[in-house]
Amino acid sequence: MSIAFVSRLRRPLGLLLIPAMLAACSGGMTPPDDIDGAGVSAVTPVMDMGDTGGEPVETAMAVPARQKKRLPMIDSDEAMGVTQPVQASSGVLTVPEGGVNMDEGLGVGRVEGLAEAQANEIAEGNASQVVVDGVGTDMPRQVGEPASIPMSDGSAELGGEGDGYLRVPDKAATRRRQASDGEQVAFLPRMSNPMQMPEAMGGMPASERACRQRLQKLGVKFRDVPRISRGRSCGIEWPVELSGLSGGIQIKPAAQVNCQITEAFARWVKQELVPSTRMRYLSGVSAIHQMSSYSCRTMNSQRGAAMSEHAKGNAIDVGKIVLTSGKAIAIEKKGFFAFREKGLLKSVRGDSCKYFSTVLGPGSDRFHKDHFHFDLRARKSGYRHCSL
Repeated sequence: MSIAFVSRLRRPLGLLLIPAMLAACSGGMTPPDDIDGAGVSAVTPVMDMGDTGGEPVETAMAVPARQKKRLPMIDSDEAMGVTQPVQASSGVLTVPEGGVNMDEGLGVGRVEGLAEAQANEIAEGNASQVVVDGVGTDMPRQVGEPASIPMSDGSAELGGEGDGYLRVPDKAATRRRQASDGEQVAFLPRMSNPMQMPEAMGGMPASERACRQRLQKLGVKFRDVPRISRGRSCGIEWPVELSGLSGGIQIKPAAQVNCQITEAFARWVKQELVPSTRMRYLSGVSAIHQMSSYSCRTMNSQRGAAMSEHAKGNAIDVGKIVLTSGKAIAIEKKGFFAFREKGLLKSVRGDSCKYFSTVLGPGSDRFHKDHFHFDLRARKSGYRHCSL
């Protein structure tokens, strides 16, 4: 019975002894109160001057807090090996006088920028492009004049600056000067001649060119003059100045007309008028005096009337015919005994209707009592008005 009692007593005693043993073993592992201070017990390296012959040896052992060496903080001067701490600045960043040279720090040579190169060219006066200074002011000027054009020649080309105006250079004088200096000048074909300029570029139409070629074959003396334009009703697109016909016949004064009326007039004189004078007077024609060619006016200069063919350079008026013998035949109504003159004027009126669409003269009306009027008015029906 005693044995059973001992067995029953052993179980509770065992339960009491286990916590006591655990508390006794863990008593030395409790850290001190100043866990964040400098007195925390830890395993730290210490110098042992034992059996190494005087050489310090690091050993790991627990030492009291007063004998431990403090480890440096991360990123501190002591941890980085800086013996002399950097003095705190006053908060102002000081930039060197010459600036921070990043290229020198990286070991890269100096590179000249585009803006700096252009500035150097302008400063030296050898700029490859035109540079203008003073933009936005009243007196802009070009910077960096090309060295190939001397200033003396440039001022001569521009006519000088004495009067304050820019004059167009005299090309003929420039060419003469270059020829006298022995310079080789390359001449480009002149495009001011409308006969040489293509029609697509504003040149003369093919019909006008062909007309002028026919005038040359007829021996007509003429020259092209600038376009005449005075509104929608008056003007000549491709005018010519007629000054003479074949056989040395002069037109006095020179007439400004279109090419078509010029050709018709030249054919009539050569094929009809000259043969008629030779047959009646045994003399040719020396000169023809015209009274009107181009004129921006209405028919007979009457207010409210339609525009005359003279307004388009499509008509010419003849007031006198001078023969090579010196005889002058005025275009007017002749007396009863002026048989040859009346016969000549009659043939003129009859033959000219084959070349012109309108022929008026003495006897037609009071407006044409002293001259012949010839024009090429286009009528839809093709009618020709010849007052015989």
